[in-house]
Amino acid sequence: MERKIFIRNLIFSMAAPSLLISACTNNEVAQTDAVQTYTCPMHPQVMQEFPGKCPVCGMDLVPFDRTNKEKFLTLNENQQLLANITTAVIGESSLNSSSYLNGHLVVNPDQTNFVSSRLSGRIETLYVKETGVQVKKGQALYKLYSEQLLSLQQDYLLMEAQAEKLSSNTRFRELANASRQKLLLYGQTAGQIDRLKKDGAVQPYVTYLAPSSGSVSELMVVEGQYVDEGSVLMRLEDYSRLWVEADIYPSEASSIKIGSKLKVIVAGWESEPLDMLVQFIAPAMASGGQVLQLRGTIENRNNWQPGLQAKVLLPYDSNSEELTLPVDAVIRDGKTEHVWIETKQNIFEPRKVVTGKGSADRVEIKEGLVKGDRVVVTGAYLLYSEYVLKKGEHPVSV
Repeated sequence: MERKIFIRNLIFSMAAPSLLISACTNNEVAQTDAVQTYTCPMHPQVMQEFPGKCPVCGMDLVPFDRTNKEKFLTLNENQQLLANITTAVIGESSLNSSSYLNGHLVVNPDQTNFVSSRLSGRIETLYVKETGVQVKKGQALYKLYSEQLLSLQQDYLLMEAQAEKLSSNTRFRELANASRQKLLLYGQTAGQIDRLKKDGAVQPYVTYLAPSSGSVSELMVVEGQYVDEGSVLMRLEDYSRLWVEADIYPSEASSIKIGSKLKVIVAGWESEPLDMLVQFIAPAMASGGQVLQLRGTIENRNNWQPGLQAKVLLPYDSNSEELTLPVDAVIRDGKTEHVWIETKQNIFEPRKVVTGKGSADRVEIKEGLVKGDRVVVTGAYLLYSEYVLKKGEHPVSV
């Protein structure tokens, strides 16, 4: 019996270390599994402890070590070469003499004419039946049948007859002249009235002519339609001069005044900049926005259509002591702005910055950097993506 107990104790003492090692190993695996987390490379706020797809963009989630709290990335020279990462020491320099404002061409309402019916009646003939047609000033637009016009012509002939019979009475001549003026106001031309006086035959039809040259942008009537006096029939737009409207921030508007001369570049005609006089700056920001509207007029030299994109060159005084960087060196994600600094050889850290005015290719750094910092100027976005992929969080706090 004692022999059996001895053998059992001997076996237990030999197996105990193995069980202990196995338990420790299982514990380490459990701990490793506990910290294994998956995230989305594009949306680091998405984190879970099992593989899957991002609920925001549908990308496959990737594993990352959430216990790694280091706020820097280490890349060797080969990795930097593959990622096209280059750096430059930030120093004092000046921006270009102008920046771009995004704008577009707009119809000038001062050169828009609404053609309305001066009499009530029926559209007998419509000479322009579709939009987009170019018309010239004095061109026939439509012919109207109007009993009201017939009555006015009869009154005019009667006044003229009385004025001729009673030529010694100036009162009848004044009435005849007033009747003639009324016909002119209702759209009859002087030639038509003279012909009416000569022939003595009333004509219930009147042909209306285009008050200006332009393009028919809207047509609101068809042949045979009855219209009331004052009804709008069509809209003519003259594109020989166009408005340029652009959005401008209040800080930029302080350097612009009404009457200032700016350069405008229309998309596709970059080699032909035009001069524009600023005619209007909105006194208040648009509802729901943080920008003001700037407006000016340009000559339409190349038959440009309203809606074309245009750039307005905004000049400003440049400070030779300002810190500037290439535009691509600053990462903007809608909430923060940051750059990447090479603090030591092959070690890169993110740093939050505050930007100021900018030009087409450079931007002013107002806060966050000092002269002499070595900043990543190309490949910054790759560093940002790599950081999010490895750390599962944004490089800088909001």
